[in-house]
Parts: sequence; structure tokens; C-alpha cells
Amino acid sequence: MRWVAFMPLRANSKSIIDKNVRAIAGRPLFAWSLEQAIASQCFHEIYVATDSERIREKVLNEFPAGVTVLDRSAGTCTDTASTESAMLEFKQQVAFDVLCLIQATSPLTRAEDFVAAKHKFLNENLDSLLTAVQSKRFYWTGDGTPINYDPLKRPRRQDFAGCLMENGAFYFTRLKILEDFGNRLGGRIGIHEMAPETTIEIDDETDWIIVEQLLLRQKLMKFGVCARQVKMLVLDVDGTFTDGGMYYGPEGEALKKFNTRDAHGLQLLRENGIGVCVMSSEKSLAVAARMKKLGIDEYYPGINDKLPQLKELARCKGIALQDIAYIGDDLSDLGCLENAGFACCPADAVPEVLQKARYVCSHSGGHGAVREVCDLILKMKNSDQITR
Repeated sequence: MRWVAFMPLRANSKSIIDKNVRAIAGRPLFAWSLEQAIASQCFHEIYVATDSERIREKVLNEFPAGVTVLDRSAGTCTDTASTESAMLEFKQQVAFDVLCLIQATSPLTRAEDFVAAKHKFLNENLDSLLTAVQSKRFYWTGDGTPINYDPLKRPRRQDFAGCLMENGAFYFTRLKILEDFGNRLGGRIGIHEMAPETTIEIDDETDWIIVEQLLLRQKLMKFGVCARQVKMLVLDVDGTFTDGGMYYGPEGEALKKFNTRDAHGLQLLRENGIGVCVMSSEKSLAVAARMKKLGIDEYYPGINDKLPQLKELARCKGIALQDIAYIGDDLSDLGCLENAGFACCPADAVPEVLQKARYVCSHSGGHGAVREVCDLILKMKNSDQITR
């Protein structure tokens, strides 16, 4: 069967302006669940349909490979248009056997959810599937009629089975169901139960604040294991330790701009027993002077092929590559990023690096990215010590 994923995104969201492309926890809203759909490897192709050139550019910038962007007609983007109208339009453009509708407003969706839901869909020979979370709330109609329990025999929460509440994260629909009913659900319907925190769909600013905090916590947990074992931070210079700009003095000498907070972060690492090494493909008097000022002895200028130098550094220090954190922003850093245990990059790194990095900073190069990585490493190490 041909499995295709589809995320409809329209420009003029009303409850939160530019909701779909607004940054949440450092990334556009749409990017979170799309990234997990790619990681799940459940789909032959993944599509976004939009009426906005700005959204198109944002999607292609986040996912230069792995996501195809299609045009969406104005008729499916009105305030009264149903999501099914966009699905039916998509059906005319792309062939599939099973369509997965992904909603950007559920950024806490994980790759494991897609995998488990697909397994259930196939094993139970379903026609459609929805996602839901368990709810142990007591529900009533507006006229005072209980819906899911007998108030004269009010159960204890631990004895109450509750019910499953649709959370709108994603849906699976066979082509025939969409053709016969014009609906995402029909035929033999199954339910994939998700984690309790995925209850929230982002519809207003309060939802946004809550979900952003959950995403930030999720990011810290994800990177915690890698960050805790770091014994050395290795960093690139131009575009990472600096803003990548070239400045010239009155005598024509090349100057570079460094961030003092980045330097302090490196000092904090060293004070906590974590080594610091700087590698650059250039030989710069300005950088050499800065390294001397900071007391960084492990400085390697003029290194065009950085990976062999990284491996030699690990051998000399008697540490594994998995114990090294690396932060870089350009193609010359890819080899090191692929081999280091904790691969990081500034927010404005090139797309190829953004795809490889385990941790993408919220700050750009020369504007706090290095300090952000230093703080994260120290925070994870300190939290590990506290829990021991």
C-alpha cells in the first residue's frame, strides 16, 4: 500500500496570527510534527498544501528534502471550509492508498505515535483511525444530564474507566473511505491512544504557552543523556564563535567580532573540568589573539579537513568521540557533527548542518549560540549530580 502524509496549512489563522509559522520552542509550529513524521519512516511521501508563499518558503527552508509543498486553492482556506475539502482536493493531485492527515496544532506528536498507529491500522485491518487521550473527567450536557457516569453512584477516580477524547493529532484514512463518505473517518474505525499531555491543541495564547513549556522540557530530556557525558567542547570559529562577518581596520587588517558571553560560557566549562578546543579552516591573527586572551591552548588554525583533527584530539586526550560536543555552522563541519556524541549548531547554520545537528540553538552564530550550548551542558551535568 502507498502511505502518504498530508499537512494543510493556511495563511490567515484567526485565533493566533501567523500561527502555523510562528516560532515555538525555537522552531516554526508546523516543523515539530512534520519532523516526527519524517523520522517515523512510515510514509512514502510527505506533503504540505498551502495558499501562502511565505509558508512555502518556511517549509522548504526547514525541510529542503523529505517534504513536498503543493498549492492549495482559496476555496479550501476560508474560515468556513472543512479540512475534508483540503483532503479531497489533495486526492485529485496525489495517488495514495492510505492518507495520514497531520495537524500542525499538535506539535507534541512523536515518531513512535505514527509507528504504533500504523501497526494497529494494519494488524486490525482498519479503514480509518483517529488519535485520542484517556480522560477521567465527568461530562454533562448543558441541561444537567450526566453523559458518562451515574452521579448517584459516583465512582472513585482510580476505579473509573473514563473515556477516550479525540485530540486531533493525526488521522489515517483509506482512499475508499474518503471517496465514499467525503470524510476522514468511516468504515472500521480504530483509535491510537497518545500521552496525556497531547490533549492540548493550540487554539489560543494560553495553549501556546503551555505547549511551549512542554516542548522545551522535551528538548532538555532528549539532549540530557548526550550533554551529561560531554568531556570536551570543540567549536568552529567563523559563523559559530563569531557572526561570520569580516571587518577591516584602517590599515586593512582583518578583524572579527566575538561575543563576551560566549567566552564566559567557555570559561565556566573549563572551571567545571570540561575541556575546550577551537578549530578553524582559516589562519587569522585576530582569532589567534582572541584565543591567547581567553587562555585557550587547544587552538588549531588552518584545518580544512576537521574530522581527522577531531579524531586525533580524542586519541591524545584519551576520550571517545561520543564524549565530545561539537558546534559548527557550515559544510566543513559536517564530518565532525556526524561523529561527535553531541552535535550542535547555531540557529543560522546552513540547511545541511541543521539537518545533522542533534541540538539547534535558538541563538545565531556570534550572538550567544556557544553560550547556549555551554549552559545546556552544565545544566545537564548539574542536574545529573543532584539526582545521584
